[in-house]
Amino acid sequence: MYVEVKDLKKSYGNGEGYVQVLRGISTGIAQGTMCVIQGTSGSGKSTLLNCIGGLDTIDSGSVVVDGKEIADLRGDALSDYRRESLGFIFQFYNLVPNLTVRENIQVCEYLTQDPLDMEELLETLGLTEHQNKFPAQLSGGQQQRCAIARALIKNPKLLLCDEPTGALDSKTSRDILILLEQINAKYGTTMLIVTHNNSIKNMVHKVIRIKDGQISREYDNEVRVPAAQLEDL
Repeated sequence: MYVEVKDLKKSYGNGEGYVQVLRGISTGIAQGTMCVIQGTSGSGKSTLLNCIGGLDTIDSGSVVVDGKEIADLRGDALSDYRRESLGFIFQFYNLVPNLTVRENIQVCEYLTQDPLDMEELLETLGLTEHQNKFPAQLSGGQQQRCAIARALIKNPKLLLCDEPTGALDSKTSRDILILLEQINAKYGTTMLIVTHNNSIKNMVHKVIRIKDGQISREYDNEVRVPAAQLEDL
């Protein structure tokens, strides 16, 4: 397995404010897999993503990515893991407002020794004609494409997506999902996608459902629906 999580526990606060968010999560994701993590608000799905991404520390358990235990990484080692292995895509694009599309992407390009080809990536994501625009001149979908390009330029082995279509309309959501599908096929990028949207689960290889900090169900899709054919986005 490319990602292996074993008996992962995570809590916040103490005393009356103590909340146990993850209550012993164990799962595995094979390399090249597109995986959806579903659950209601507060179920722990984003916390799980953040623990895998090294954005949150864990209380106990194990998180192994590409054979490396990351739960104990600190400082430079943790920074190296995020820089070398991960790409992040969030619901809110977090673009630098005074940088152009191309410059926003270059910020991450400079972080890696083996970046993807900038021109090819701009073309793949439909950003070539927008590369010299600033974020305020872009639609929501174009901003999300820029955020995706920024994450992908590093050529990450693992792409973590937290509600990547949450702020988009149905047509733009479909376009973004088609792009993620194409990226997975083209580059073999392993993807973990946290989403409230129930339709997205039909396009991926694996589905993990979380309820009250535990996995209530996980399964592989025997038949996948292409992103272009998803309904009720």
